[in-house]
Amino acid sequence: MPDLRCTVQTCLHNKNFYCDLDRIRVGGDQAKKPEETCCDSFEERKGDTYSNVTKEASPTSSIDCKAVECQYNDGCRCHAGKISVEGSRACQCGQTECATFTCGCRS
Repeated sequence: MPDLRCTVQTCLHNKNFYCDLDRIRVGGDQAKKPEETCCDSFEERKGDTYSNVTKEASPTSSIDCKAVECQYNDGCRCHAGKISVEGSRACQCGQTECATFTCGCRS
């Protein structure tokens, strides 16, 4: 599993830059650049609420990746050593992105 660092402090699942989900989904099946991806697992935090997931947030997570052109995507699973999800002031998943995305596009 990749090491996951998340700067999306407005997400319900973010706890000190880690995610409390065991598995996240990265969207962007047509993506050719990072800003065309998103964290489909994003849920906006309202006020001081946090996820009701009782486990601790972890620096690792399984990543179901739909960004099929990414060089780290193998069978819709992310195989990067480290991944960064960004979008510090996001209010919806489209305002997040997988900053690790690197297009392995065929020209």
